[in-house]
Amino acid sequence: MPESPVPQAAPGTTTQVRVDGGRLGRVGARPGLLQYIASLWAFRHFILFDSRSRIAGATSMNALGRAWLVLNPILDGTAYFLVFGLLLGTGRGIPNFLGYLIVGVFLFRYTTQAMVAGSRSISGNLSIVRAFRFPRATLTIATNIRELLLFGPTLVTMILLVLVLPQAETITWRWLLLVPLLAVQTAFNIGLSLLLARVVARWPDVANLISFGTRIWLYLSAVFFSVDRFASHPVMVTAMHLNPMYCVLDIARQSLLYGRDAEPARWLVLLAWTAVVLAVGLVVFWQAEEKYGEER
Repeated sequence: MPESPVPQAAPGTTTQVRVDGGRLGRVGARPGLLQYIASLWAFRHFILFDSRSRIAGATSMNALGRAWLVLNPILDGTAYFLVFGLLLGTGRGIPNFLGYLIVGVFLFRYTTQAMVAGSRSISGNLSIVRAFRFPRATLTIATNIRELLLFGPTLVTMILLVLVLPQAETITWRWLLLVPLLAVQTAFNIGLSLLLARVVARWPDVANLISFGTRIWLYLSAVFFSVDRFASHPVMVTAMHLNPMYCVLDIARQSLLYGRDAEPARWLVLLAWTAVVLAVGLVVFWQAEEKYGEER
């Protein structure tokens, strides 16, 4: 059949075409929070791929390669043992002080490494941020997953050291608590990284202050001394007990070294901090989704 002729407008008249723009949106506009969270799940394969692909290059410039993942916390622990354990005597009265120190150094280092790397996840990837459209939080989450994978050999080393120490500990079912503890600690690291990534993306100079802040946090987390040293200062003891990293270390030490349950308050404080930091970090990061990568 012949095609119907297309009607032509008469000369000198205008034709109005109506376009329904109800479903159109601004390019690059920030999605709603729930939609943003859903998009993070949709990009889960990218997060895993990015985490794994960067591990090989993380230590490729060093002759010993991944051995430094284990050597660094061991060297830190040795230095702390010589200075604080032997010279200053902070280990007096602490059962199995060497194991106490190893657990503290290894687990605290995991959080600080994740926090420092996560804070630079946006400012250190501006070329990717400016070239592609994707949820920016995936970079921060991928950085933390990478740090978790890198922490695997370090965690195995920590457990082996605890087992071969002169005051070797007996394996109990409480060692399994290390799995949920590490999951909560990782969630806490992600929330803190999201918050710091937003700040560092806006004010890059803040990145130089993070290392200074982690050192202060180290001294307030009872890494190489017991909180009992401050028994006469209840305010200091309370501040320690409200410190999320002290809670992480105390739960791990009670489970791995002393074969007993940590106080329930440790779990409650840690879970409360994790929930608040993760929620606040996600919202604060999401609010600046459209601004990441802007020219200054």
